[in-house]
Amino acid sequence: MSASPPPDGSRMGPTRISTLVVAALAAAAVSWLLISGLYYDRLPPLPWLPVVTLAGLAVLEAYAAINTRGRIERRPGRDPVNPLMVARFVVLAKASALAGAIFAGGYAGLSGWLFVQPTRAAADDRPAAIAGLLASTALVAAALWLERSCRVPDRPDDEHEPDDWQGRPGHR
Repeated sequence: MSASPPPDGSRMGPTRISTLVVAALAAAAVSWLLISGLYYDRLPPLPWLPVVTLAGLAVLEAYAAINTRGRIERRPGRDPVNPLMVARFVVLAKASALAGAIFAGGYAGLSGWLFVQPTRAAADDRPAAIAGLLASTALVAAALWLERSCRVPDRPDDEHEPDDWQGRPGHR
């Protein structure tokens, strides 16, 4: 029995930008509504740790994208790629892209609300909110890059010819 893809289209495909945009817009709306419905003055200052974490993940995924692409293309000096590791990177990239989009939307909604508030506390939280927006956007970009780097490159036409009985390509 062959393992053909299901007819209902439930195969995993590339991350859709539209999905990320909808997630970001929904998160922006929710964060705006939550922050405007709360007593903002009673909240603690906006922390920087999530910003550093998002930025660190973006750097690590960008490095993984560069390294994985080189290994898939079999560049000199690079070890062969482990297919299971590539599959794990794809899952990581898809999850990170969605999480980054949600964080970007949340930080965008928060930033928008902070810029319309004339309070001192809002002004103090603006740098962390903008940095969070930038770091989460960088995470989305790095995740999409990692996902794209995990694709198997197309083989040239001359490599599609079957090997002969002695293992030499294209000889008949």
